[in-house]
Amino acid sequence: MTTPPPRLSPLLDQFDFARERLLRRLTGPVMDSGDGTDTRVEPLTDDEYFWEPVPGCWSVRRRTDGPGPRATLLAGGGTWGRDAAAYPHPWPPPVTTLAWRLSHLTEMLALRADHTAGTRSATREEHPVRGDAAGAITALADGAAAWRQALLGADDAALDTVGYCGYPYGSDVEEPFLDIVWWVNQEVLHHGAEIALLRDLYRAGRPAA
Repeated sequence: MTTPPPRLSPLLDQFDFARERLLRRLTGPVMDSGDGTDTRVEPLTDDEYFWEPVPGCWSVRRRTDGPGPRATLLAGGGTWGRDAAAYPHPWPPPVTTLAWRLSHLTEMLALRADHTAGTRSATREEHPVRGDAAGAITALADGAAAWRQALLGADDAALDTVGYCGYPYGSDVEEPFLDIVWWVNQEVLHHGAEIALLRDLYRAGRPAA
């Protein structure tokens, strides 16, 4: 379908704004500062991608290196994995790097898209984890585009359908699809804010050019 249901339209607009702003925060050359003016942004580098603001961070690591502090496994597929642990998770929660946050957000978008309008078979164990900043940003953009396409396929009845999204790592199979759409927006917004703050802290700690 080409015209989203009226109830979906504001959430779709919010997702589009959050997605675009986050990607601009990662790639530059400018982003909307929020007051209508452009703010210069440097592209995310590999050094920043892996930067640990405090000791003991969870991050993305080569699988041959094994999991980091307090992690018991590396989630994902391929030669790289994301620090993780079985429930109950460590307390207090580890601080996570930009690499970890981008991987987590990308996995959520890509897998939810697949379990809504794809094969409904994608798993965390097979989802590729990126070992470089450029690859991670491309994967995030692809995951967001896939999720948006899944939204465009939902009619008004689908929004009320419990289990319309069969994503197996949350409460999706027990919730109306409209609630899942709302939740994904919150994930993009709050992880986007975390990523922006980490970028600010990294930049503030670098020597002045």
